[in-house]
Amino acid sequence: MKAHGKVLKYGDNVDTDVIIPARYLNSFDAKELASHAMVDIDPTFVERVEVGDIMVAGKNFGCGSSREHAPLALKTAGVSCVIAKSFARIFYRNSINIGFAILECEAAVDDIDEGNQVEIDFDTGTIYNKTKNKEYHAQPFPDFLQKMIQVNGLVNYVNEKKGK
Repeated sequence: MKAHGKVLKYGDNVDTDVIIPARYLNSFDAKELASHAMVDIDPTFVERVEVGDIMVAGKNFGCGSSREHAPLALKTAGVSCVIAKSFARIFYRNSINIGFAILECEAAVDDIDEGNQVEIDFDTGTIYNKTKNKEYHAQPFPDFLQKMIQVNGLVNYVNEKKGK
């Protein structure tokens, strides 16, 4: 599995209330949630993000509440992957559950800049910054987690295993 896109970069401790503010959680429509993603930290995010773009962030990305809406809003907005120095545990698990790709790689976060073009090979954990012609390595997910992301989440993965 691979991804490529331009980078949108953020700092440390981006919490779920910033990713999708609570005032917009009265909708269960993923597209509606995506239309308000990152609005409190970056009002231009929804205008700038394109399908396939890659978010790069610092430490403790997705801290805050346990809402699954946060990774869902980013995924639906078009973000193909978040690369961070570290993730809040519940955001990490929620991302896997909905089939949203995430990677931890401090070296990549430190060196990649806003607007860089990046390619990711999830099989090897290779992150390639096309703009700077540099390569970084993250720990790739095991095959079963990659499959879970490919089939769009845990429910689809389980159903596929059951032959549904």
